[in-house]
Amino acid sequence: MRERDEPEVVGRRVQRLRAQRGLTQRQLAEPAYTPAYISTLEAGRVRASDEALRHIADRLGVTFEELAVGRPAHLATGLRLRLTEAQRLLADGRAEEAAVQYGLVRAEAKAHGLGCEQAAALLGLGECALETGALSEAREFFERAEEQLDGQTLPMRVPAVRGRAVAHYLAGELRYAVYLLESTLDELNRGGLHDPDALLLLYASVIGPYMDMGAHARAAQAAEFALALAPRAGDPALIARMHRSVARTLLAEGRIAEADASLAKAAELYAQLRLRTELANCHWMRGYVYAQNGELDRAEEELRQAHTMLARTRAALYRSQAAVELADVLHRRGRSEEAAELLEGVLGDFSSERGAVHAAAAHRLLGIIAEDARDTEAAEEHYVRALSLLERAGAAGDLADLCRLLGDLLRRTGRTEAALDAYRTGLGHRTAPGTTTLGPAPAQPPLWPVPPSPVPPPL
Repeated sequence: MRERDEPEVVGRRVQRLRAQRGLTQRQLAEPAYTPAYISTLEAGRVRASDEALRHIADRLGVTFEELAVGRPAHLATGLRLRLTEAQRLLADGRAEEAAVQYGLVRAEAKAHGLGCEQAAALLGLGECALETGALSEAREFFERAEEQLDGQTLPMRVPAVRGRAVAHYLAGELRYAVYLLESTLDELNRGGLHDPDALLLLYASVIGPYMDMGAHARAAQAAEFALALAPRAGDPALIARMHRSVARTLLAEGRIAEADASLAKAAELYAQLRLRTELANCHWMRGYVYAQNGELDRAEEELRQAHTMLARTRAALYRSQAAVELADVLHRRGRSEEAAELLEGVLGDFSSERGAVHAAAAHRLLGIIAEDARDTEAAEEHYVRALSLLERAGAAGDLADLCRLLGDLLRRTGRTEAALDAYRTGLGHRTAPGTTTLGPAPAQPPLWPVPPSPVPPPL
């Protein structure tokens, strides 16, 4: 609770409420106080004790809080109900409507000094901005939420830190995203703050950046910890997110059936929770799994479903990312013109600060399609653009392959020295599996015994 209002403000409030109820100063004062004391209080010449304010509040039929700081009774409960409604709108894919509700709650919570409700509204605004692809706005909202939660325990601040990290990750700033997540994990684990929900949220969120950086061993370790933490977590949405993230590491290890089982579990939870964007992302990931396993017809079906669902939710950045995956499948099925048209339609949604890794994937695929059409000039241009995006993002997992494609193209067109330079660049990025330049891995959390469950076994 914030400190009480100044005596003059409290005095005017007492006088107004007394007049509204038709009470005299004597009726308000008795039996514990005198009419003169009430007169002095209403004039703002005395700072009433908590005991006196509680007596007056009881006589006026209001709460102590309403009298002391002007906060209407049950305001916090009402704001929490409105936060729940905003969450429902966001889960239904109506991010813009949800943002309006979160903004109204934030303003009212700020006006009445309700810090926790204000922080929750800021977190909601950040999630809305992530869904609509407004990454700089998302970072700002999460930063403000973190500031609002200053003084709270670290587990309470974890959702804001995770939100900032995801915004940086989607912008292509992989190393900084990993730094934020790893440093927070270290602080939790080394400080003995073993909150299962907070740890699960961080481990699930760090898997994607690890995979894109080529740090597969760290991704697998994070997945192992996440699976061990899941039975202790209380939030089904967190558990679903974990299953979706872990599927990437299972797939990288060739464990196709287990990856698909994790995604099926995630999809089931998302459907129960009516989280439309997350469910769409689950279809997207299943399409990716099928594509990697060569099941292109099933991959196309899942990716089209994801693309359609994301278009309905207006999740522009996620929709464009799913379109790149769909275009890859279409190209592999011999429909290159359709793939190129789809890619050209979404390139404008990307930039070096917004979806850099998928922007690079789009340019890479357009380069391959141009090369197949013997347009070497266009192919080289696309490869060079993709290379620039991946180097900025630090996505070592894709850089080596792209350098090979560019080197092969340069060699075929007679530019041997340039080709050798491209190959050397690629070799420089082909680090040993699981390595990273970020220093030691985060401290390990305590791994409690895991009861039998339908989740995939630990890696």
